[in-house]
Amino acid sequence: MGRPVLHPTDFSKASNAAFARSIVEARQTKSELVILHVLAPIVPLAGATEGYLSPQLYEEMSTSARAAADKQLARLLARARTAPVKARSLLAEGVAHEEIVRVAKRLRAGVIVVGTHGRTGVVQLVLGSVAARVAATAPCPVLTVRGRG
Repeated sequence: MGRPVLHPTDFSKASNAAFARSIVEARQTKSELVILHVLAPIVPLAGATEGYLSPQLYEEMSTSARAAADKQLARLLARARTAPVKARSLLAEGVAHEEIVRVAKRLRAGVIVVGTHGRTGVVQLVLGSVAARVAATAPCPVLTVRGRG
């Protein structure tokens, strides 16, 4: 069995295209597919007054975000298992590219298969690219898959 195939997802169309490719990679290498979603931390707006986000509201927002992500991960996991490939899902919280690289190192991933939105110019400059940041710092090869639509 090969080293794990890591598929980070933001549940977008671009990630969906990369998910299909990650299944192919896992089957070809007889490897486990690890589907990862990274939740961005919930932080109060800059300059907001103290207590702007109550602990209860913070907890509700976190719980809701985790539940939605868990539901999407379960859907992808079911699709992977019907492929059929051995698969599991992980949910992390933090800065997306940093968490993806951290998980890849911990898993000793053989490849990371990530979707890209294909942004260019000023939009790319302002928003950055998770895929590009992962590729620059990953401990293994990174396969980027351009999303459709």
